[in-house]
Amino acid sequence: MRFDPPLEEGRLLRRYKRFLADIETASGELLTIHCANTGSMLNCMSAGARVWFSRSNDPKRKLPGTWEIGETPHGRLAMINTGRANALVEEALRAGVIAELIGFSHLKREVPYGQERSRIDFRLDFPTGLAFVEVKSVTLGFAGNRVAAFPDSRTERGSKHLRELANLARAGTRAVQLYCVNLTDVDAVRPAEEIDPAYAAALREAAGAGVEVLAYGAAISAQEVRLIKRLDVLL
Repeated sequence: MRFDPPLEEGRLLRRYKRFLADIETASGELLTIHCANTGSMLNCMSAGARVWFSRSNDPKRKLPGTWEIGETPHGRLAMINTGRANALVEEALRAGVIAELIGFSHLKREVPYGQERSRIDFRLDFPTGLAFVEVKSVTLGFAGNRVAAFPDSRTERGSKHLRELANLARAGTRAVQLYCVNLTDVDAVRPAEEIDPAYAAALREAAGAGVEVLAYGAAISAQEVRLIKRLDVLL
């Protein structure tokens, strides 16, 4: 996923009201931009840290740009715009980067399914049958530790998705939980049991039911973000 034009750099002043961030650009311009991240962004931001944002020329937009990438307190880069995760995964799927999911003939996004009226991020059609793929964007990291974690705040919705996947797997349908790890210098991902023990339990139950749990890590820069390698999953 290339940024065209390349992202602009600034410094974070503060994030507030969940979806707003005040920044100062490299030229000294003060801007309020959109923060497209519904999580807590724990360990993902600090005042004065470098940020990279996309600028919009749409006169109908209330805010002039969107926060895309941030420098974490531990010196990593994180793609904090969670709205990019599915497009990033789709690009990787079509390019054959995700080895476990090569060979599908058709891809469809946002397909209704399940007993709890959910929508799956991707339904892939293989010669052997369907595969349902749920994507979660991971940005939570820790100092001196190359293991990322999900979620960064409690997520009943995330647990619901795992229940839906587990039901599919028990019925004989291929079900995949894919963690898109949008954080540099990471080797593995784990459930953040200290933040949401119910989600961690649901993940282990889903894996036990036959859900495939995969994680892929990203290379991140102001020019592009792309998935490049499989990471370990520590259940």
